[in-house]
Amino acid sequence: MAHANWRLEGEWIKNCNCAFGCPCDFNARPTNGECKGLLGMRISKGNFNETSLDGLCFFVTVQFPGPLHEGNGQAQAIIDERATPAQRDALLAIMSGQNSDEGTLFNIFSMIVSTMHEPVYAPVQFSFDMDARLARITIPGVLETDVEPIRNPVTGAPHRIRVVMPEGFEHLEGEVAAANIHSTGANRFDTRGSHSTLARVVQTPQGVAG
Repeated sequence: MAHANWRLEGEWIKNCNCAFGCPCDFNARPTNGECKGLLGMRISKGNFNETSLDGLCFFVTVQFPGPLHEGNGQAQAIIDERATPAQRDALLAIMSGQNSDEGTLFNIFSMIVSTMHEPVYAPVQFSFDMDARLARITIPGVLETDVEPIRNPVTGAPHRIRVVMPEGFEHLEGEVAAANIHSTGANRFDTRGSHSTLARVVQTPQGVAG
């Protein structure tokens, strides 16, 4: 199947309501039975055919009643308001999964989401320091989330865990951290001290390239 020529390189974040480690990455059931979270990235370098996507951010909030592979999910795309109409269409085309090979992230996403809410175009403030396990996303009226290192429960010292997934479809290696989430868009939920993964990724129609 022919796909558009696209590539996204940049800083990736996944925050969810599960305990540190995200059971989904281990093919296990969500910590609390249901999955609520967000993922997305700041694109340092990217394109969709001839449309440049450099410097833009996009995120997706999700909620699933059970494990992701059981489907019935709800999702809402949040796209940087700086994106032009062509760039907005390009990002939505990527997220649709129609321009990705079978078994890749966006293709799988398209099969497990049954309700896709109208996208939001809003100003985004995004800070990201993978090595320090620090990140923050502020999208007024839609999403607030911050990430910090996991703390040793006895000493309070930063606790570092790195996860390597040689066959991962989301990322190949990520730093595990702690997240707080306040989501006020179509998918409303709050978490404190839940899971976060920070990574640097390259996504293509064939999957993760780096």
